[in-house]
Amino acid sequence: MFTGIVEEIGELKRVKKGAKSSELTIKADKVLEDTKIGDSIMTSGICLTVTSMTDTEFTVDVMSETLDRTSLGDMSSGSKINLERALNLQTRLGGHMVSGHIDGTGIITDFKKDDNAVWITVKAGPELLRYIIEKGSIAIDGISLTVAAVSDNDFKVSIIPHTAEETTLLKHAVGDKVNLEVDLIGKYVEKLLGLSSQKEVQKSALTEAFLKNNGF
Repeated sequence: MFTGIVEEIGELKRVKKGAKSSELTIKADKVLEDTKIGDSIMTSGICLTVTSMTDTEFTVDVMSETLDRTSLGDMSSGSKINLERALNLQTRLGGHMVSGHIDGTGIITDFKKDDNAVWITVKAGPELLRYIIEKGSIAIDGISLTVAAVSDNDFKVSIIPHTAEETTLLKHAVGDKVNLEVDLIGKYVEKLLGLSSQKEVQKSALTEAFLKNNGF
């Protein structure tokens, strides 16, 4: 598990492509401290296992499923990557509980300056937006953020200067793909209620009384 608090920005040094998978070598510094082969490092939101490492870089294997469902398949040598080590019992949980399992991708459609902050609009499909709520948590490229607004087609987050400096988010451009991981709670509630599609959600008689009667 992770917190969504990025520890440093790494750089993709090499991509070794296989028939369907890839091997990535990433330049890093801070996240290599106390790291050993077999440990997990979140790379732009994706939990990956360290397969080899030196004092200045580490290597991970990426399966075809991950390449197909995330932005990693679009990256090349020189790409900047948000990095975070897996949390331990001494870690302050400054963000929210992030698994590193990407639910899908979104597209950045707008940047808007607002005094010292920047509003970012991300377009996403209904299969993701159903889990995204105003003032809830979202992980974008591994960054724990608070959702500021949600519509039928997109959602917005507001970035403070510290987040802009310590992550890759403002290095993106309009039209760029970003990795999204929604909050786990909504998916668990949906599963427990036996809801598996947007159509079922719309048809369900889900009321406040029903939730109270079922322990929510």
